[in-house]
Amino acid sequence: GPLFSPTLELLTIGISSGQRPEGSHLVDTLQSLFFASSSSERKHFTVLVHLAGPDPKWLVQMIYNLSAMFQPHIQARELVVITTPLTSYLPLKDLKVTFNDPPVHAAFHSRQNMDYAFLMNFATQHSDYFLVVEDDVKCAPGFVTQIATAVSAWANRPWVTLEFSPLGLTGKLFRAGDLPRLVHFLLLFYREMPWDCLLSHFQNLLQHTPIRFLPSLFQQVGNSSSFEEEDTGSPSNPAASIHTSLKVANDSAPSHAYSLDENFFYTKSAEPGSHLTVVLDVPAHVSRVQVLTGSDPRGWNQLEEGQVELGCDSTNRVSDCDDYTLLGLLVNGVLNKQVLSPTSGKKVKCVRLLVTAAAPSGIVVRHIHLWTKKETRLC
Repeated sequence: GPLFSPTLELLTIGISSGQRPEGSHLVDTLQSLFFASSSSERKHFTVLVHLAGPDPKWLVQMIYNLSAMFQPHIQARELVVITTPLTSYLPLKDLKVTFNDPPVHAAFHSRQNMDYAFLMNFATQHSDYFLVVEDDVKCAPGFVTQIATAVSAWANRPWVTLEFSPLGLTGKLFRAGDLPRLVHFLLLFYREMPWDCLLSHFQNLLQHTPIRFLPSLFQQVGNSSSFEEEDTGSPSNPAASIHTSLKVANDSAPSHAYSLDENFFYTKSAEPGSHLTVVLDVPAHVSRVQVLTGSDPRGWNQLEEGQVELGCDSTNRVSDCDDYTLLGLLVNGVLNKQVLSPTSGKKVKCVRLLVTAAAPSGIVVRHIHLWTKKETRLC
């Protein structure tokens, strides 16, 4: 089907921007959003800016600046600027101090939770999807079309958040229909913890496994390296055994898919439900998974319909795992995804490539690459 809905606008891009001692990058961010988008793409999104600050002089100055610099976009309803009366904010008392932060940080995080709740509340009826962008980023060219393509691929799958950047709040995509629940959640627990941790809890209630897309579509202003993930170096592919229900062709071997050389695994045909599973000798914290199928860039022998799942070590079975959670679907025969550790902190034992529709002409699995990392503190 078409990437863009003819009836409802695809996307509201929400930015909450407050007063900062070091100055604001909001103008740079807005220029990047519009510059990175074609005129046809701009027909399918609105940028919604929530100016959040207690200083009325700052608010007036910011509204004046934005009106002067972005008048054509405002007139075309490509840019909408809102503010929230101070009387609408909930009290900043009895705040919980988390991670040994000073009280001033607790107040900042609590207010930020409300800022985003007000922003999302305004956005609920305006589009199919809502994308959070912070006020200090640059955007990759064509980011809107890339998001539309991902949404189309996931149209018939359950999800709560799709993530297009590892940068804090930036690049988190929600269905507009889910925003009222998230707004309620933020206002219910605004005093408890920072927004990113609240979002992590909200996700775990409804989705469990994060769904991340690489490469990142957003980069922090003034930080040339933030597009680069911590795990963009060589894959580690720790010691593992490979198990498959696929028919092995000729002198191919399942282990070729997991080797770090140019070998590949080939099967002449595949039935739905068949799998190729990597079982790690020692369960590990996997930070990224890359699966590449097809014999060449033209797409021959790609796995057209398949998914990658992660399994934890919950039994003593040698060649399999008990529980699998979906990491992501293959798009054009490829999956390249970051993995966020679930709050349970379980290590990954199994990485399973699952065939979800018949592939009568055969499949080439060029590689399954894993990156591992040490345990990090969780929210």
